Amino acid sequence: MSPLPTNKPRLLVFIVAYHAEKTIQKVISRIPASLLDTYETHVLIIDDASDDETFAHSHRASRDADSPFPITALFNPVNQGYGGNQKLGYRYAIENHYNFVALIHGDGQYAPECLPDLLEPLRTGQADAVFGSRMLKPKDALSGGMPLYKFFGNRALTWIENKLLKSDLSEFHSGYRIYATRALEAIPFERNSNDFHFDTEIIIQFLVAKLRIRELPIPTYYGDEICYVNGVKYARNVVKAALTARMQSLGLFHDPKFDCAPESQYTPKFDYQSPHTMAFERVRPGSRILDIGCAGGYLGARLAQLKDCHVDGIDAFPVTDPAMERALDSFHLHDLNTGLPRLDFEAYDHLLMLDVIEHLANPEAFLEGLRHDIGSNPRADVIISTANIGFFVTRFMLFVGQFNYGKRGILDRTHTRLFTFKSFERIMEQSGFDIVERAGIPGPYPLGLGDNFLSRFLLQVNRLLIHVSRGLFSYQIFLRIKPRPTLEWLLRTAQEQSAKRAEALETAGA
Repeated sequence: MSPLPTNKPRLLVFIVAYHAEKTIQKVISRIPASLLDTYETHVLIIDDASDDETFAHSHRASRDADSPFPITALFNPVNQGYGGNQKLGYRYAIENHYNFVALIHGDGQYAPECLPDLLEPLRTGQADAVFGSRMLKPKDALSGGMPLYKFFGNRALTWIENKLLKSDLSEFHSGYRIYATRALEAIPFERNSNDFHFDTEIIIQFLVAKLRIRELPIPTYYGDEICYVNGVKYARNVVKAALTARMQSLGLFHDPKFDCAPESQYTPKFDYQSPHTMAFERVRPGSRILDIGCAGGYLGARLAQLKDCHVDGIDAFPVTDPAMERALDSFHLHDLNTGLPRLDFEAYDHLLMLDVIEHLANPEAFLEGLRHDIGSNPRADVIISTANIGFFVTRFMLFVGQFNYGKRGILDRTHTRLFTFKSFERIMEQSGFDIVERAGIPGPYPLGLGDNFLSRFLLQVNRLLIHVSRGLFSYQIFLRIKPRPTLEWLLRTAQEQSAKRAEALETAGA
C-alpha cells in the first residue's frame, strides 16, 4: 500500500538493471531508510529485457511487506539500451510528479548509502542536478579498484569534453546522478542516444540550458560486474557529441537535442570588427540617424554618447533597457514586414539596417519602399549588412551534406532570406540603389572563443583571406548605398527646370 501524501519532497530512486540477478536485491537493501525522514520515497526498477532472473528478484522485492519503500518493478520486453532505459525512468518521474529522481545502477557499482548527502543540494535549491564523482579524489578511484586504463581514459575524455564545452567538471562519466524533474522537463532528453553516451549528452544539455550541476565525491567500487561498454566506440561518441555541441554554439551546426539554450538576448558587437563597429566608424559626428531594426538600442546609445548623434530607432520589439531607451531621441515600435512608419526621411543623414534584411519576408518590396521614402534626400547614406551564405564554412557544411538552421549564426532559423555578395548587390541595384562601398566582415571569433590570442589570430587570418576572396571568406556583407533618384522625382525636376529655363528664355527675348 502506498503511503499517504505528505508535504515532503517526492523522491524516485530509479534503478537501471540489466543481468543483475546477483546484485539487485542487495542494492535495494542498501537504500537508506532514513530517506523517509525527509522525502516521500519510491523505488523504481526497470529491467532492460534481461534473460536471467533480474526481474523475478525485482518483482519479489516489490511484494516484500517488510520493505520500508514502495517498489515498482518494470520489465522492458525489448532491450532499450542504457540510455533508452533512463528515458523511461525519467518520463515515469515526470508523469508521476516526483520532485527528484536519483539514478543508481543495479550492479552495485554506486553506493546507495550516499543518497542523503547527494540529495541535499537539490533539497536546498542549490543545484538542478548532483553528480557523484569518483574523480574529485582521484587516488580514491584507484584504491577503489578502477582499472588504470579506465582511470586515464576517464581523465583524458573529461579533459577534452571540458575544453570543448568550456566546463570544469571533474568527471563526465559517472553514472550516479540525481536530477530535479523540473530540470529534466526543460531539456529534450528523449532525443538523446539510447547508448551509453546518453550520460554525456544529458550533461551537455544541462550545460547548454545553463542549469546548475553540483559534484560531490563518492567512493569507487569495482567488483566482478560485467562491463557492456565498447570503450573505443564510447570514446568516439562522447567526443563527437561534445564537438557537435561546440560547433552548434559557434553557429556552424545544429542538432535539435542540443537546442535547449535560453533564448539569447541581443549582444552588442563593439569589441571586434563587426557591422556595428564599421557603421560606427562611418557615421559623421552630430548626424541625424534612423536605426532601422535597432534591437536593444545599443548602437544608437553609443553613437549618441560618443559622437553626439541624434538617433531615432525602429524595431518590432520594445527596447527593454531604460538607459538605452533614454539615449534614443525617439523609438517607434513597428513591424518592418509591413513597411516603414511615416517619418520625415529627408531629415536623416544616415539610415542603418544592420543584420535586419535577412529577417524580412519580402526584402525587395521593403527596399523599394525605403528608396521611395528617402526620395531625393542628397544626404541619405544607407548602411546595410547581412550574413553571407557563401562563407566557406557553410559551403563546406553543404558539401558534406549538412544544412542545419539553428538559433544563431548565418543559418539562424529566424532568417527568411539568405544572400551571397553578388545576390545582395544585385537586389540593391534592382531596388534603385547605387553601391558606394562594399566590404567583407570576418567571423565573430571572439564571440565564440572569447577574447584571447586564438580568436585575435583567427580574425587577422580571416581579414587577409577576405582580400583573396571576399565572397568566400566574408562571414558578413557590409554595404553603403545611395538611393538613385526616382522617376517621379526626375520627371518633376525636369518639369520644374524646364519651366524655369523657358521663363528665362522668354525674359531674355523680351
